[in-house]
Amino acid sequence: MIYKIRIILDADKDIFRDLEVEASTTLEEFHDAITQSFGFLGNEMASFYTCDEEWNQDEEIALFDMSESGSDVRLMSEVLLSDVVTEANPKLIYVYDFLSMWTFFVELADTTEKIDGQSYPNILFSFGEIPDSPPEKKFEADESEFDFDNTLDNYEDLDFDENWN
Repeated sequence: MIYKIRIILDADKDIFRDLEVEASTTLEEFHDAITQSFGFLGNEMASFYTCDEEWNQDEEIALFDMSESGSDVRLMSEVLLSDVVTEANPKLIYVYDFLSMWTFFVELADTTEKIDGQSYPNILFSFGEIPDSPPEKKFEADESEFDFDNTLDNYEDLDFDENWN
């Protein structure tokens, strides 16, 4: 089965690529296809994140396991595209280069049968040019998630020696 997928850069201007990819492709191979289609070298850290319909980030699937204990994270090389992208769950978030935070929205648009003689992945459509630097991100929190009534009013109430060293 072939997935037709749109990958959209999180930016003010429309910048996206439409790719055809085999459903049996690993996420590592899909990562390579995305970086090549956008003109990146592909040598930076990256992760996919499962998400819900509103693009709320969930589980990380990393290019490499950087955890101290090892095997805490699912790896792109071990996960097939069809394992995480389905018609019921058609969205992923892709982050490339954690210092620059290039962020992309990945969405399944359609599924088709494989065409004999066609090589995959295949770029169907390319729109817009990648800017020289990643778009600015605004990290905002919902104030309702914080308990402002429980703030520290008096520094002396803390039970620790400020001259400890």
